[in-house]
This record gives sequence, C-alpha cells and structure tokens, in this order.
Amino acid sequence: MTVINSQAPILVTGASGYVAGWIVRLLLEAGHVVHATVRDPAKKSSVAHLEKVAAGSSGTLKLFKADLLDEGAFDVAMTGCELVIHTASPFVITGFSDAHEALVRPALEGTRNVLGSVERTPTVRRVVLTSSVAATYGDNVDILQVPSRVFDESHWNTTSSVDHQPYLYSKTVAEQEAWALQKKQSRWDLVCINPGLVMGPALTTNSISASITTLQQFGDGTLKFGAPRMWNGLVDVRDVAEAHVRAGFTPTANGRYILCGDTLSLLDMAAALRQRFGNSYPFPRMPVPKILFWLVAPFYGYTRDFVWRNMGYPIAFDNSRSREGLGIRYRDVREAVCEHFQQLLDDGLVKRR
Repeated sequence: MTVINSQAPILVTGASGYVAGWIVRLLLEAGHVVHATVRDPAKKSSVAHLEKVAAGSSGTLKLFKADLLDEGAFDVAMTGCELVIHTASPFVITGFSDAHEALVRPALEGTRNVLGSVERTPTVRRVVLTSSVAATYGDNVDILQVPSRVFDESHWNTTSSVDHQPYLYSKTVAEQEAWALQKKQSRWDLVCINPGLVMGPALTTNSISASITTLQQFGDGTLKFGAPRMWNGLVDVRDVAEAHVRAGFTPTANGRYILCGDTLSLLDMAAALRQRFGNSYPFPRMPVPKILFWLVAPFYGYTRDFVWRNMGYPIAFDNSRSREGLGIRYRDVREAVCEHFQQLLDDGLVKRR
C-alpha cells in the first residue's frame, strides 16, 4: 500500500496535452498544488487553458519548462513531489522515414529520463504512467489467439514492430521499460493506465489526438461511400483523467488498468453521430468490402498489411479492474463521440453544414 500526502505537490508531465489537461483540472479543483511541465511555459496558446482552470479553482498551478528528451529536465519540477503522473509521450504518426528514430528511441529515452528524475528525487513514492491498450495488442486479428476473445491486463502486444505498427510498438516498449526500471528498486511503485481511443471534449483547441483525425473523416466526406469494418475500444477523456487521479491516491492501486467504456465499430460511431446531427453530414451508412478497401488502402494512409490484420475482426476489452479497483463508472462513449464532434464544429475543424 502506498499512501500519498495530499499536501505535497503533484507533478504532471506533458500538462498541455489532451488527457493531461483534464488531469490538471481535477487536481486543481480538488485543491492540490500541481507542478505542470510543458515544453514552453511562455507559449500562452499552450498553457492559457491551464491558467484559466487554476484561476477558478482552489488549487495552485506552477508551470515548469521540460523537454521529454532532455536528461535531467524534470528534476526541478519534481522536487518535493510524492506523486508523479507521467502523460508526456512522443506523438508522431506520419511524415517520418525512420520509425526507430522518430518513435521508438524517443519513447524509450523519454521514459528513462522521467524515471531517472524519479530515481534522483527521494520524495517520490508513486508514478502513474499513461500507456495505451496498444501495449496489450497490436492488430485486431490478435483477438483470435485469446481464448476468451477479450483483451485484459495480462496481455501484451507481441505482434507490432518497428516495421509494422511502429507507434503501437513504441507504446509497448516504453511501458515495458518502465516496469523494468521500477522492478530494480522498492522506494516507488508504478501504476499504468491503458486507455483505448480517447473521445470527448478537449480543454484547448491545441490538443492533438487520434480521435480528432477519426472524427474529421466522418465530417469531411472521406468515408461517405462507406467505412471499413474496424472496431476500437473507446473511452471518455474525463474517465481517463479520473482514473489517473484515483490511481495516484488509491493506496491499493497496482499494476495495469485498461480504460475502455465500450467497443464500437466505425459504423456504430457514425450511427451515433447521425442520430445527434442528422443527415446533413456525410456519415457512412454502409461497410466497405474488405478486398476493395485493401486495394485502395494506400490512398487513405493505411498499409495493406494493416487492413488485412485489422478489418473484419471485432474486439473486446475487460474493464473490470478499473471498475473494481479504481471505482470508475464509465460515461456513455457514444455521447463522448458526439460531444467531441460538436467541439470540432465549434472550433472550425469540421465545416458546418
């Protein structure tokens, strides 16, 4: 059991991020002192939403400059902290020629740098790490190797590599590195949060997330002639933030926690959007035949290998550990999808019709 002193400051890395913003908000509203690291505290567009939340809360926000890949960059911000919530992660999906240099090495080095600061900070007692369900499986076809046909925290992604699904591979090796480093000592423990595709409103228009790309494709006509039969585990961003905070302050929290409110296909998501927004937007109604999508996949930014391994395989996740161990009561992910789409309309990222 690890009991965290609620009066001690709490470090949140990558604080300007999509999930991290909500974590900071929950902590500030609960009256905590939050040490928030960002790349550039002087860049108001990145931190204005955090300062706004702080101004209306009983908590205290202190901003620190820290780059994930700079060794020792987190030492000052971590001073006096008992709880470290590490959300910062390299986020590069396209536009690179060397996946190892763009994704894998930064993910590993970032993990080592933050945990190196933890090692040098004797007050730290717990680290809560933002991982992903990507660290539990690589492709949807992997579900066929699971007797229960349900992924849980005991599963690891063994099918991704630097050449296939390199982003998922980077999340896997980063979490594995964190566990390896934690097991070398006994002063601080580690809790990992493994969310699915995160949906729901952001606190800032500067947030980058995979959910934005997905929703933009629903609104811009990319999928108007049909959607591939692919499934994702979805979760509301507010549930993910709450899970991080509860993982930090629940003395018995341990191991990994899958965060998934429900599993929806792309057509399920489209149906939820159509029910809310009507027929003005080109939400898909029909599935695309697998062989057809396999042929045109490169034009949509997918490899044919990805399509073959992921299209047509429903998946499911066991969220019982998060419900029973952290007390998470999941919001409706269909509502989160609609709220997020509405925000994209309000922010001009999807054109109103």
